[in-house]
Amino acid sequence: MNDWPFQARLLRGDPEVYRRAVETWAAQPVDLDETSTPPPPPPPFETTLAASARVRGPGTFNGDETRTIVFEPCDDPGWWFDRTDRPDNLPTLVSVRNVWTTGQIVSNIVLRSGDPHNYVRMVEHIVALKPNLWLDNVVVRLDSGDPPLFDDSSLELVRAVEQAGIVSTSRPARYVAPREAVAVCSPTGAFVAFAPPAAGEPALTMDVAIDFSNVIGRQRIRFHMNPETFRRVAVARTNATAAKKLYCQTIGRLFADVRRLGYNRRNLLIAGRRAYLNQPRLIHEGRSLEAVWHRAALDLAAAIALVEGGRFVGRVASYRAGHALDVRLVTLAHLERILGPWPAS
Repeated sequence: MNDWPFQARLLRGDPEVYRRAVETWAAQPVDLDETSTPPPPPPPFETTLAASARVRGPGTFNGDETRTIVFEPCDDPGWWFDRTDRPDNLPTLVSVRNVWTTGQIVSNIVLRSGDPHNYVRMVEHIVALKPNLWLDNVVVRLDSGDPPLFDDSSLELVRAVEQAGIVSTSRPARYVAPREAVAVCSPTGAFVAFAPPAAGEPALTMDVAIDFSNVIGRQRIRFHMNPETFRRVAVARTNATAAKKLYCQTIGRLFADVRRLGYNRRNLLIAGRRAYLNQPRLIHEGRSLEAVWHRAALDLAAAIALVEGGRFVGRVASYRAGHALDVRLVTLAHLERILGPWPAS
């Protein structure tokens, strides 16, 4: 698993920058490796919900308002966002083809289809459930384009979905995988890479590293994406520096994007230079891995949820990357027809 990104075909970026970045990533110690245990087998048939599930909370971009999400069973393949406040628009398919932006001041994935107002912001904490829970077909109804924000990140959504129940349909599960190892790299040396599965089982194996110049520091984890792991780590919150939080609460109030932002000390991990400003989670051997778990199991998983054609399987490596680079790789993988049915016929 450690050496395959060196052989990946670089779709975008400087080859020398990518080579140095992979060397740095490969040399970074692994804080937690859960790949020695084989992943549980996914359901052999496509799944949906047995019943509806409703959750409510303060808005992400307007914390003064209460927002509602309703997860509902779906006969059509895929995940769909349906804005009930815009009844003249068709639901938006969760797909890389419907990504509008990955944010400016606040990094997030925004999906849009139809008229310019038929969008949903900060979808990553919702759609991460798709690959993590092996939940294939769902309609998500929202009363606005601003989904709720929770103190326990995506855990409340997981609980709601599992209380409703996940059931199998009559359609066999479809899988899609990279035909070869490919990567994209930024000028700063951040990269994301995809490769075919290592063995004959439909597994999604992640090797994710981050490197911050504050208390978060260097973190790296390896794991197989599966529901059991996600239930444990779905509490991982978005992180922000103390300086960025101060900016949002002062100068940022001049901008509509952050004027009423719902982030606070409960739903955000706030990192100072030498210490966290609130209580971190997901402690392993005396150190919090909350930031890297959020990056891997929520943000990167959300990009994987944008892949079309079925459940994505394979190997994923990431170093210091974010939404923009994730979406770039998924887009190029579709444009260049790198993804195909798995197992190959």
